[in-house]
Amino acid sequence: MYIKRAAEDVVKQIAKQFGVLLITGPRQVGKTTLLQKLAAKERKYVTLDDPAVRLLAKNDPALFLQRYTPPLIIDEIQYAPEILPYIKMNVDSSKRKGDFWLTGSQVFQTMKNVSESLAGRVGIIELLGLSNSEISGTKSEPFLPDPEKLLARINQVKRMDLMQTYARIFKGSMPALYAGEIDLETYYKSYVNTYLQRDIKDLTQVANEISFYNFMTVVAARTAKPVVYEEIAKEAGISSPTAKKWLSVLVSSGIVALVQPYSNNILKRTVKMPLLHFLDTGLCAYLLKWGNAETLERGAMAGAFFESYVFSEIYKSWLNAGKVPPLYYYRDKDQKEIDLLIWQGGTLYPLESKKAASPRTESIKPFKVLDPLSDPGRFGELAQLKINIGTGAVVCMANDLLPIDKKNWYVPVWLI
Repeated sequence: MYIKRAAEDVVKQIAKQFGVLLITGPRQVGKTTLLQKLAAKERKYVTLDDPAVRLLAKNDPALFLQRYTPPLIIDEIQYAPEILPYIKMNVDSSKRKGDFWLTGSQVFQTMKNVSESLAGRVGIIELLGLSNSEISGTKSEPFLPDPEKLLARINQVKRMDLMQTYARIFKGSMPALYAGEIDLETYYKSYVNTYLQRDIKDLTQVANEISFYNFMTVVAARTAKPVVYEEIAKEAGISSPTAKKWLSVLVSSGIVALVQPYSNNILKRTVKMPLLHFLDTGLCAYLLKWGNAETLERGAMAGAFFESYVFSEIYKSWLNAGKVPPLYYYRDKDQKEIDLLIWQGGTLYPLESKKAASPRTESIKPFKVLDPLSDPGRFGELAQLKINIGTGAVVCMANDLLPIDKKNWYVPVWLI
């Protein structure tokens, strides 16, 4: 069963503008399925997962493109970067748009090769797992805590209670899990094995897959927390440089996202370390051996999983529109913290994530650190920088979209 992807319109648009379209993202998030659905039977398909095809592409790229002529879908392009210069020559010669549709699961390696070979000729989309909007079949757009837009959307979205929300968090976002009855543990076990045996060996020299697996579990336990490499290294039994290198691998392969702290020359007391979020909460739950949604909801990490789920949904809402997610977080040396900041059009929108159905009004207290009047000595020049503070939101388990005060709202998690 195909679930309509929110990125379909962006794919069509980019295919009309560039000679080459590239979709990157983790394994099994539906990159190939999306392209094949849009292509119907109008273009050939070839995968470089096939050893014989890969050998031809690497050893004789010119012959490969004689055998597989455009319009063409090439799956897992990172396995044969040798054909990229030949794709460039083909695009430059034909001047046609959308001749080549490519996918790549190893984002860093793929992007490095593409940027070197296809600069100016390729439009790039990053795809992650299914969003709540895609699963429920509702329209998606980049999330902002805009009360008018949220009110217009509220009757279109399926509401979820606490256990339905944690069932979604526990299950994760992989399309295969929503296409039929699949055992979650079996699926994620296979996913991790494939990831370790294929992507990790290609991206870095990891002598011991067990060590890297252990490192993944340590990182999973730190979802929704700031990155402290020394602590991660100590828990994983590796050096700090190795921890930094391996974490960059998880980022490169779309397993985690690092949210940079918002700072400028005014906010000098902000910390420099990024915030870590697992992008698929189902994979995170599998790595940490949570047995089911009920135990996860009652467990010590329920809040962290909720926060990472909120982040991933907002992150995907921007990616699916073909935009770079303008997401940051705030934390200063006085331990004042805001879970998420959305920077858009010269305005900062602060967000907090709370598992509670009726969070206390103190939930918006951290937002005051962005108010120039709260500390004129530190923030008095914000107005000179033309930075506005927009509507704030506490994303939570509320049953409805409700105002907290004139500037801030409770936003149900199922509405993002």
